[in-house]
Amino acid sequence: MPTIFIENKPYQVEPGQNLLKACLSLGLDLPYFCWHPAMHSVGACRQCAVKQFKDEKDTRGRIIMACMTPVSEGMRISINDPEARAFRKGIIELLMLNHPHDCPVCDEGGECHLQDMTVMTGHAYRSYRFGKRTHRNQYLGPFINHEMNRCIQCYRCVRFYRDYAGGRDLDVFGAHDHVYFGRHSDGVLECEFSGNLVEICPTGVFTDKTFKKHYTRKWDLQTAPSVCVHCGLGCNIIPGERYGRLRRILNRFNRDVNGFFICDRGRFGYEFVNSTRRITRPLVKHSAAEGHKPVSEDEALERAEGIIRSSRRVLGIGSPRASLEANFALRRLVGPENFFSGLSSVEDKIIREVIDIMRSGGLPSASLRDVEEADAVLVLGEDVMNTSPRLGLSIRQAVKNRVMDIPKSLGIPEWNDAAVRAAVQEAKGPLYIASLHETRLDDIATGLYHAAPDDIARFGFMIAKEIDSDAPGAPAYGDRNNTGGDAAGHAVYLSKEIAKELIGAKSPVIVSGAGCMSVEVVHAAFNIASALLRKGRPAKALFCLPECDSMGAGIMAGRSIAEALDMIKNREADALIILENDLYRRIDSVSADSLLCAARGVIVLDYIQTPTADKASLVLPSASFAESDGTFLNSEGRAQRFFRVYLPEEFSPGCGIKEGWRWLGDLMTRTGRGEGPGWNTLDDVILSMTKELSLLTPVAQCALPSGFRIEGMKIPRQPHRYSGRTAMHADKDVHERQPQIDNDSFFSFSMEGYPGVLPTLLAPRYWRPGWNSVQALNKFGHEKRALSLSGYCGVRLFGLGRDTTELTAEPGYFMDIPPRFRPKDGEYLFLPLYHIFGSEELSMNSAGIAELAPEPYIALSDIPAVRDMEGKAVEARIGSTIVRLRIKIMPGLPVGTAGYPVGLPGVPWVELPQYGKIIK
Repeated sequence: MPTIFIENKPYQVEPGQNLLKACLSLGLDLPYFCWHPAMHSVGACRQCAVKQFKDEKDTRGRIIMACMTPVSEGMRISINDPEARAFRKGIIELLMLNHPHDCPVCDEGGECHLQDMTVMTGHAYRSYRFGKRTHRNQYLGPFINHEMNRCIQCYRCVRFYRDYAGGRDLDVFGAHDHVYFGRHSDGVLECEFSGNLVEICPTGVFTDKTFKKHYTRKWDLQTAPSVCVHCGLGCNIIPGERYGRLRRILNRFNRDVNGFFICDRGRFGYEFVNSTRRITRPLVKHSAAEGHKPVSEDEALERAEGIIRSSRRVLGIGSPRASLEANFALRRLVGPENFFSGLSSVEDKIIREVIDIMRSGGLPSASLRDVEEADAVLVLGEDVMNTSPRLGLSIRQAVKNRVMDIPKSLGIPEWNDAAVRAAVQEAKGPLYIASLHETRLDDIATGLYHAAPDDIARFGFMIAKEIDSDAPGAPAYGDRNNTGGDAAGHAVYLSKEIAKELIGAKSPVIVSGAGCMSVEVVHAAFNIASALLRKGRPAKALFCLPECDSMGAGIMAGRSIAEALDMIKNREADALIILENDLYRRIDSVSADSLLCAARGVIVLDYIQTPTADKASLVLPSASFAESDGTFLNSEGRAQRFFRVYLPEEFSPGCGIKEGWRWLGDLMTRTGRGEGPGWNTLDDVILSMTKELSLLTPVAQCALPSGFRIEGMKIPRQPHRYSGRTAMHADKDVHERQPQIDNDSFFSFSMEGYPGVLPTLLAPRYWRPGWNSVQALNKFGHEKRALSLSGYCGVRLFGLGRDTTELTAEPGYFMDIPPRFRPKDGEYLFLPLYHIFGSEELSMNSAGIAELAPEPYIALSDIPAVRDMEGKAVEARIGSTIVRLRIKIMPGLPVGTAGYPVGLPGVPWVELPQYGKIIK
């Protein structure tokens, strides 16, 4: 490691980095604007000036920009040199000439990087006396507020939006001091990651519009580390609360999962917690003819106890959006033989297959970081930008890796962003996508293949066969020259090309999942990865799962909802307990009605009112992710803890909201079922769970226990500037209330606690002395304490794989090659389609998400025979379900198939893929 001298003191730094990053990693204060650790250096703001000296005898030195200077052995610099300080002060004054100085009314006030850097450089007074440049602000959609007059031209926004995230509708216009960052005209930002502009922008140009609607100052927010609930990737987040309402979501850095960024669904989909559909009190229905009536907690538990005791057999239906602990508590209450995963038949089968594959130990599971570092990616049957959006951002970074050899050969360091882009130009690494239709990643793909699920599976088997001749392969026909008219010929040629690229890659990744609703596609993805492992290539696979705890629900060894329906119909059971699950999103409405009506008693635990809860005889209000502690198991098999942000009863006296596992634990105690565990804390539940389910034993290590303390103190959820705790309750009592006690975690519901700088992985907010914005993160990375606690950012249960050099038993192959898809006369094969805004249940309770969700439709392929039907309403019969929807033309959709949007309001659930008819 090279040694550099700063203010004549020696420091060891990592080789190959720039001087700014080195200074920040050492804990030194050096102001900057344009640099970002994910996007590197462009030298646009000139704010990180330092003075460099030739040697210890040099007293004159020269001004250099730290972000554009590589570290070298023996380098001598000064941050505090008077000339360097004066230079930085002059630069900040120039940047602030046209700034409106509207901190008191700015949404960014209190956590503004511009504020921090202005104070740090000592710029306190302006000498500029002339009129300021002004701009017209734009409407950018329901998520982002635009205030262009605050801009300091750091170029971060367009660098992230265009270069990093692949957006094309935001750019920089003008020149000199009349530069404008925005769209060519007002309109909704099209990129799925536009919300990251809120954190990328160092000023208040781009701010959170949803936060603005129920604004509070940042220092009045109570926060805690948490995990996103809107897909299966498990992105880390920081929710903020005030007055018992969730106010916003920030990204929480986890280098192995989401890194610096999250998708817009994860950032803006939180408002279901504040929804008018929230269930806040126990509800009882005495007959089908009357509605629900609120009752006390004791009355609700007494009613639940009566249902359970008077039933011959009680079935428990779990949920892929409930925590591991809640699902386990239900399993314990009803018994393993009566527990059902809460998944549809197809989802249950696919998730079980993925779990079996990952538990086998032969195939390593890829994290998002692994995907970003891959030099060849194959996406098989998954529309990742709609099902697992953050993965799509990782794939966009992966295509840059193979071509990094170009700037390396020219001696250009990776952090020199502008020079790297000039050297690389439009070159990209290999990315191949086999999907049902066109996707938002097609613009960076090396090769595309659009086909029905069975043909995608066959395509995958063909690739595996090309890699390893011992692998089973689909019969091949066609040649390179008939790719335009013969899809099979295109598949043969492309499979050879893909196999060659994957074999030649140093770190190939295969991405697949439940998107096609096809087990055979998952098997084909496994065969490809297995074939690569047999050839000694370090292949990894990532299987996308739809919900935050899909894998957790599957791992509980339950059965699908269809089997519960059979048991109720056959009178093998007569009562149901449904945990945080809407059955009308898992089975068809006729079957759901039958199941709920046939049961003598139905107990629903949920936090939002659903059609299933409407028909329950008893509804118990469970806590959302913001009001509870628990564990989710993400798509890669990583267990991650989320922590309660606030206690709802503090703001709503008499509120009956409790964690699902607490409700179920109370029922165990009252009924004597589940061996009456007597759980008092979350640690008690985890102890029981890990003893009963050996596969979940590592869950106990995914977070620190509730007894953890730093220097004998808990970690405060409230920042040291938090105010108004008395004022919040002044209408009732002006006396200071005693803070609520949290026995489930090492966090406190107050400002009291450890006052120092926290390790990144435990921090409930971004803060360091002098750094109040999210840029404080860049001061955390190299702390010894953070490194020592690195295991507590989540723990992988399985999918770690084995070193290929030590692989004694070669992974086997799946042999279930499906027949080629052939269109049927008069019928369409209906396939699942997904939308980042619309398909996910919880986020649709957010007004901005609902605004961007598409209208219900049926998609048909772009062929002359159906173009005249576009926009017309038709009836379609899919199985026993009849729907009336408008026709939409979708490029790339295979002829003979129809796209059916999953989860959109007004689109009833049907089992997919399935043949059906369109009645014109």
